[in-house]
Formats: sequence, C-alpha cells, structure tokens
Amino acid sequence: MTDLHGFWLSLVDSGHALLDFMTAGGVVMWALAGLCVLYWTLVFERVWFIRRVFPRWVEARRQAWAQLGDETGSWQRAVRAAWLAQAQQQLAGPLRLSKTLVAMCPLLGLLGTVSGMIAVFDVLALSGTGNPRGMAAGVWQATLPTMAGMVLAITGLFSLARLERIARLALDRLADQLRHD
Repeated sequence: MTDLHGFWLSLVDSGHALLDFMTAGGVVMWALAGLCVLYWTLVFERVWFIRRVFPRWVEARRQAWAQLGDETGSWQRAVRAAWLAQAQQQLAGPLRLSKTLVAMCPLLGLLGTVSGMIAVFDVLALSGTGNPRGMAAGVWQATLPTMAGMVLAITGLFSLARLERIARLALDRLADQLRHD
C-alpha cells in the first residue's frame, strides 16, 4: 500500500512540476502544447488510416481489378492511374496539415523568445539593472518556448518522414497489385 501511495505522490509532484514548467514559459507554451496535441492526434489518425482503413479500400480495388480481366487496354490503364491518384491523395493529402503544424512549432518558439525578452525589457525599464531575479525570469520565459518549439519540430520531422515512407510503401504495394502480368 505504501508503494501505491508513493506512486501517487510522485505523480502529483510531476504534475505540479509540469504545470510550473508550462507557466514559466508563458502563454506561448500553452499554445505549443495545444499544437503538440493536435499534431500527434493527426499522426495517430494517419497511422490508424494506413493500417485499418486503407487496406480495405485497397482490397476493394484489387478485387475490381481482377474482374477487369487480363486485357491491357487504354481504359484499364486510365482506371489504374485514377485509382493510384486517389490512393496518393488519401495517403499524402492529410499530411500537408501535419507539415504545416511542424513548421509552426519553431515559429511559436520564437514568439515565446520575443515575449520573454519583452518581459526582460520591462524589468529593465522599471527597475534598471538592479533586479537580476526579474531579468532571469524573463530570460527563462524566453528560453523555454524556444527549446520546446525546437524539440516539437525535430520530433515532428522524424515522425513525418516515417509516415511519408509508410504511405509511399503502401502506394507502391497498391501499384504492384494493380498490374497485369
């Protein structure tokens, strides 16, 4: 029972530390957190789509392709090209929004830098250089969103590259399945 109690206390302490971290970074940190949640929701949706929904769509096209017969006419090539274009749009189209969100992360981090430096300048204007604590808080507020924005952008770039590769492989498999031998 003591281990469970200790676990809950450490969890609460971690929650307080996270809240303190977010508050220290200012309002931009909350915007970055929202952006992060939105981005990873989109990533998990794409993974779900590629693993669960897209294979059913591919199977329906593969069965329809098998019913077309062994002839290779221009209309069969046009059907194949249309299906591949649809698949490309379904797989890669929604990734554009994810790319935009990744690009926004460092920009929001820079906005946090500017707002933190404004806080430093406010302290300097009000009390001169005699208040190092006030200046340190502003520098801290400027540094945290920059760091968070860069971390989110880097992880976003890696996950996007992986998603694009998975989508490309799924499209290549479909192209292989829609060939007449």
